[in-house]
Amino acid sequence: AVSKTRCLLCVFNTADIISTVEFNHTGELLATGDKGGRVVIFQQEIENKNQPQFRSEYNVYSTFQSHEPEFDYLKSLEIEEKINKIRWLPQKNAAQFLLSTNDKTIKLWKISERDKRPEGYNLKEEDGRYKDPNAISGLRVPVLIPMDLMVEASPRRVFANAHTYHINSISVNSDDETYLSADDLRINLWNLEITDRSFNIVDIKPANMEELTEVITAAEFHPLQCNTFVYSSSKGTIRLCDMRASALCDRHSKLFEEPEDPSNRSFFSEIISSISDVKFSHNGRYMMTRDYLSVKIWDLNMENRPVETYQVHEYLRSKLCSLYENDCIFDKFECCWNGNDSVVMTGSYNNFFRMFDRGQRRDMTLEASRENSKPMQVLKTRKVCAGGKRKKDEISVDSLDFNKKILHTAWHPQDNIIAVATTHNLYIFQDKVN
Repeated sequence: AVSKTRCLLCVFNTADIISTVEFNHTGELLATGDKGGRVVIFQQEIENKNQPQFRSEYNVYSTFQSHEPEFDYLKSLEIEEKINKIRWLPQKNAAQFLLSTNDKTIKLWKISERDKRPEGYNLKEEDGRYKDPNAISGLRVPVLIPMDLMVEASPRRVFANAHTYHINSISVNSDDETYLSADDLRINLWNLEITDRSFNIVDIKPANMEELTEVITAAEFHPLQCNTFVYSSSKGTIRLCDMRASALCDRHSKLFEEPEDPSNRSFFSEIISSISDVKFSHNGRYMMTRDYLSVKIWDLNMENRPVETYQVHEYLRSKLCSLYENDCIFDKFECCWNGNDSVVMTGSYNNFFRMFDRGQRRDMTLEASRENSKPMQVLKTRKVCAGGKRKKDEISVDSLDFNKKILHTAWHPQDNIIAVATTHNLYIFQDKVN
């Protein structure tokens, strides 16, 4: 059972549509990015952290404008400010660092706290005006005095001009020195200290663009092996590359692909097989991929088929024609693991999200909505009726609202606390405390 805390973000402006959600490595901070280029960071309430029933209380910690709208004068294209991805760096000192990216530019942000201010300058007044040097009669030692806590976000690096196409992924390497960024046709490797150059490690652009058959949809570094990364494609394949093999990883080390079931072949087969997200498990043994209708778990030692397949909303297979007409078939759903890799979660339509327990082979459908968003209310599982006679608690496929969708989800790295972003709202849930 899952109980609910409050809805943290309730907005109705187009610029406020949530575009990414990410916990930091301890789970104490939760960052969201939106279509307006803003990053909002929530902090777990420290005094409630040790009280099981209140440990999912998060409050706004910092808000800052990460990206602004730009214009590419060479191509006469507007570059929107929407935050595509946020990735936290492992904490090394009192400050926190995160990477945020829009379609073209990646920025490294430092988030730090200040609760003291200097006072007693010799050469300037407290308001910042400089004193007349001739009026200074004695030497004072400046002191630090307490002040209200202030959280500052400052840009430390800007990584720009390296992508011709739209950036869809960034991933920090386990060596904590490098990260990758991927667009539709290329993947670049960056050093966190160097902004003026990056190394192109994957390039699938054909000499003649008319021969283009697939694009890169997601990429991620292995959590433990700094030389290994994967990238997924719109054709439903996942390629694992080893950077030790060659500088340009156009030749993959492993290709993960499931043969298509001929009985399910249709006009929409290629569109729904496109992978929208790929995530390694925390232990690095498995990876999870999300296509339009399902979540698949792959063992890195077995390339020919996934070891587990979970149907997210198979009842939509009969609705693919109308989903194609309203463009919903191109929605990119993300997926995530829980802290010990035993449960996976992904979103669906009608503000439903799905959880799959790998060990017990159980799944549940839950709904994130303001109608049942009272604090500590236990969520009821939802069921969708695919056809035939509808039971009392079931929802008909025809009554699903495809404008309400959960594309972005995140799971606390240690606790059973999840963050779920509907189009306009951010919800935080925790497991039920008896």
